[in-house]
Amino acid sequence: MKIVELNTKKLVGIRVVCPGEQYVSEIPRAVEQLKERLSEIKEVVNPARLIGAFVAGDFSEEEDGYWVCVEVDEVKEVPAGMVSIVVPGQKYAVLRHTGPNTEIRNSYEKLHQWIADNQHERLPRAWHLEITEEWGQKGAVGNDIVTDLYDTIK
Repeated sequence: MKIVELNTKKLVGIRVVCPGEQYVSEIPRAVEQLKERLSEIKEVVNPARLIGAFVAGDFSEEEDGYWVCVEVDEVKEVPAGMVSIVVPGQKYAVLRHTGPNTEIRNSYEKLHQWIADNQHERLPRAWHLEITEEWGQKGAVGNDIVTDLYDTIK
């Protein structure tokens, strides 16, 4: 686990809003849709890097959901049915999750415990990120993923 600071991220992609227990099946569907439509997005920084974004708490309807995105240099036009968001530069505690997406909560529990043990303060109302450096890689088995969990801290 480590602490990192990231600059502002401009993201374009697909927003997923569903009951909590359905995210483990709905997010992979949105990833497939984004992969099929990637060519429609202009000025993609790194087409192999998938960035998921979400606000951890249930604060408002506008903040509800999970954004499956790629980073762009500038948001000039957003393809039909897609959305754009700007995540400000922030500080994060980071943990790599390797394994089934259904077990990602366990990785978050470890990360949250590490944050508390190291006297950092979580910012649940800020944007949190999940960054996958090579999404859709060949040889991935079932719902196994390798993604870095970026939990925003003060």
